[in-house]
Amino acid sequence: MISRFQYFKPHNLSDAVQYLEKEDNSYVLAGGTDLMILLRRNLINAEHIVDIKAIPELSALEYSNSTGLTIGAGVVVNRLVDSEIVKTNYPALQQAAASLASFQLRNRATAVGNICNASPGADLPPSLLVYDALVNITGPHGDRQVPVDQFFTGVKRTVLQRGELVVSLQLPEPGEGDRSIYLRQTRLRGHDLATVGVASRIKPNGKVAIGICAVAPTPLRLFALEDKINERGLNKETIDWAGEEINAHIRPISDVRSSALYRLQMASVLLKRGLLNLIGEEE
Repeated sequence: MISRFQYFKPHNLSDAVQYLEKEDNSYVLAGGTDLMILLRRNLINAEHIVDIKAIPELSALEYSNSTGLTIGAGVVVNRLVDSEIVKTNYPALQQAAASLASFQLRNRATAVGNICNASPGADLPPSLLVYDALVNITGPHGDRQVPVDQFFTGVKRTVLQRGELVVSLQLPEPGEGDRSIYLRQTRLRGHDLATVGVASRIKPNGKVAIGICAVAPTPLRLFALEDKINERGLNKETIDWAGEEINAHIRPISDVRSSALYRLQMASVLLKRGLLNLIGEEE
């Protein structure tokens, strides 16, 4: 049974921030796909629900060559799946979005909600990490911008402070010749959480970026591994080496979806498969 709570639906950011700052145990409702599960299972003590869907600027999905891609906090995941701009310029993000849950849930779930839930196995963070996404936050003390690799602080934990909410995500314009791919492994075909998910990107300058989920308390950008790959030069031999080296950069656990050993093995497979795809080779 869902506990009783006060429901508030602001029409501007100022009212939303003031309410979140004033009231204890307040939770933001955008898509609600994660929040409703927590409420139904009585896993949170929600005394106040702030529904942000009526705030106009949060529904923006915009792209320009100067600012890149802006994803408002109210943008549902299927808008990313269906966007030709996202598919063309940020293919790993479009692939990650298409792999998330079911069509029906993607019509409700938001991209920003997927990161604010801060699940270690969330599908969108790896691609956001390789694209150097920025998280635009507003709160009682003004606006701030946080790189997505600094946004997660632990399992279900982020840098958000009392009264703050995420307004949008911003992805820089990738540049001509940018290539990326997102691959995941699950227990079941269809709508299952990722056992491991790996986003691989080759930037226009030839440098590699790698993001991964479900192998640590938070989604990870593997900066140290990227540096080693870029020093060696990207070729089939380096990719084979990276498939072994990745195990030194992640720390998976065993749970109901997978053993830690299997996650180590699949991280290696998905990294090699993704990078080989990007350089036009087959595994």
